[in-house]
Amino acid sequence: MSATAPSVLFVCVHNAGRSQMAAGWLRHLAGDAVEVRSAGSEPGNQINPVAVAAMAEIGIDISGGIPRKLDWDLAEGSDVIVTMGCGDTCPVFPGKRYEDWALTDPAGQPIEVVRIVRDEIRDRVTRLVGELTRS
Repeated sequence: MSATAPSVLFVCVHNAGRSQMAAGWLRHLAGDAVEVRSAGSEPGNQINPVAVAAMAEIGIDISGGIPRKLDWDLAEGSDVIVTMGCGDTCPVFPGKRYEDWALTDPAGQPIEVVRIVRDEIRDRVTRLVGELTRS
C-alpha cells in the first residue's frame, strides 16, 4: 500500500457496468480514504444506462463515467486490482494485491438483474473498505 490513501483499480471487459458500479460504491463508502480507479480490457463507448439507473436508485451518480482502456501505468500505480469477469484478458502485474470477483455481466440484463449485481458489489466493496481502512 502507498503511504497515503491506498488505490484500488476495478477492471472488467468494457468498463461500462461492473467496474463503474464498484468505483461508484467505493467513492460513496470510502470518500477520500481510498483512491478509486476503473478500466476495461476492451472499453465500451459509454456506461451501461441500466447500471447508471440502478445506481441512481440508491443515490449514487455514475453517469459521468467514461470507459477507459486498462494500461500498464494505471495498473502499476494501483495497490489493489479487482478483476470482474475479464478472465485471461486481464493482465497480471507482479507485486499487486489481486481479487477476482465473479459477478454477472449487467450488459443486456434487465434492471432487476442489475440491482442484484449492484447489491452484491456493495457487499464486496464494503468488505474491501473495511480491510483497507483498518488502523
